[in-house]
Amino acid sequence: MSEVINEAVVALNDKMNGGFDGTAKFVVEGEGAIIIDENGARAGDDDADVTLTADADTFREILSGELNPTSAFMTGKLSVDGDMGKAMALGTVLS
Repeated sequence: MSEVINEAVVALNDKMNGGFDGTAKFVVEGEGAIIIDENGARAGDDDADVTLTADADTFREILSGELNPTSAFMTGKLSVDGDMGKAMALGTVLS
């Protein structure tokens, strides 16, 4: 498994300030995927309510707080496929 994915799982679990009602998948291009659900974050490629896709640099910037997920989406650095409401809820959980 990718070191980027392993580090991201730890960072996401540390960052989550509440449960997430539903499932979201972060696909980090060239690295793998992360699932977020009511149990937290874990490496995996399961089906999800919403899938967010970005390259590794963009993903790191979002996790570190350097890049706002909405700005990343609006500039084409982050793509969202599926339930946009779940994507917005995820942003609230991770803030």
